[in-house]
Amino acid sequence: MKSITIKGSKRESVGKVATKALRNADKVPCVLYGGDNPLHFSANELDFSKLVYTPNAHTVVIELDGGEKINAILQDIQFHPVSDKILHVDFYQLFDDKAVTMEIPVVFEGSAPGVLISGGNLVVNKRKLKVRAVPANLPDFITADISELELGNKLLTASLKKDDFTILHPDNTVVCKVRTSRASMSIEEEDVAETTETAEGEEAQSETASE
Repeated sequence: MKSITIKGSKRESVGKVATKALRNADKVPCVLYGGDNPLHFSANELDFSKLVYTPNAHTVVIELDGGEKINAILQDIQFHPVSDKILHVDFYQLFDDKAVTMEIPVVFEGSAPGVLISGGNLVVNKRKLKVRAVPANLPDFITADISELELGNKLLTASLKKDDFTILHPDNTVVCKVRTSRASMSIEEEDVAETTETAEGEEAQSETASE
């Protein structure tokens, strides 16, 4: 999995006054968990753009003053309710032999016959899936092949299982499905109505002839 580097400076003071001063300087207070003790540091808000505002999944290399580098993943992020500025970020330290949980994007591959031929719509229920794996086995994305989905078919997480990681959703979780479009439903309803009218007309003619 690709990594993004966040350059940080260790924080000596973690009080409200110090935190406010950091935010006024366009810096984000952060905490790294997973080690012996939580590590408090700050980083420039602009450094988070490639990590936060993207549909892709990334691990993080936290580069601290003095050259210390720590591998981690984004665990939680808080935004200001009005300005959407980043208020706080939590990271979790990675270890080669310790499994972690992470949300991974789903990439849809192929063309569904139920859409191309039958005129249905592809409905995506899950654009990301929560998985658990050791860092080396964390995928950049999960491929979902939709090339065999007919009208009314569903793709479940059970069909996306891999040996390298565990998907933390029930096997019957719907990732996507092909359903009848409103347009095709209208056409079907019109066909049914025309068939009914024709049948009724033929029946009426038959009754008239018998009289």
